[in-house]
Amino acid sequence: MLKKTLVELLQGLKTGEFSSRELVAFYLKRIQQYNPTINAFITVSEESALASAKRADDARRKGSVVPLNGIPIAQKDIFCTAGVKTTCASKMLANFISPYDATCIEKLNRAGAVMLGKTNMDEFAMGSSNETSYMGAVKNPWDLTCVPGGSSGGSAAAVVGRLAAAATGTDTGGSIRQPAALTGITGLKPTYGRVSR
Repeated sequence: MLKKTLVELLQGLKTGEFSSRELVAFYLKRIQQYNPTINAFITVSEESALASAKRADDARRKGSVVPLNGIPIAQKDIFCTAGVKTTCASKMLANFISPYDATCIEKLNRAGAVMLGKTNMDEFAMGSSNETSYMGAVKNPWDLTCVPGGSSGGSAAAVVGRLAAAATGTDTGGSIRQPAALTGITGLKPTYGRVSR
């Protein structure tokens, strides 16, 4: 599963090569194994991820499939997620639980994506190395002595470390593009206004 693209993962789910629950469990196991070293995730949503995966599998059996049905992704911890901590990697928000979902979270949920957890970042997205997080610096999985870039470094590290199939980020001045470049993955910056601010 490690070398499969999102399209290949979707195809595997469609053909029954594996279930969403199996796929999510696979990534959760990798998070448990490698996150203590990489520090890509601030919060891991194991219980809700497995429940979402079960719903995705049930929906697939009923033929009610949406575009990202059952795909496990990581969400940058700057996005509000209902009932889950949203810290922005800050001591000030270390225990903040959002009462609502950000628009992009809402849309990804509607598309069937399964949230594995919330990724580390430069505090309040201010930085370009991912060393300013109150939750500790993120390490570049290719070389633990190097930074993954920021501010979306946790998201980039989660993808390159194969802790998630994909991840969200934000980019005002390079915060998706720079971590993508520093970790050797593809980062897409939507044009301004394409997604909610």
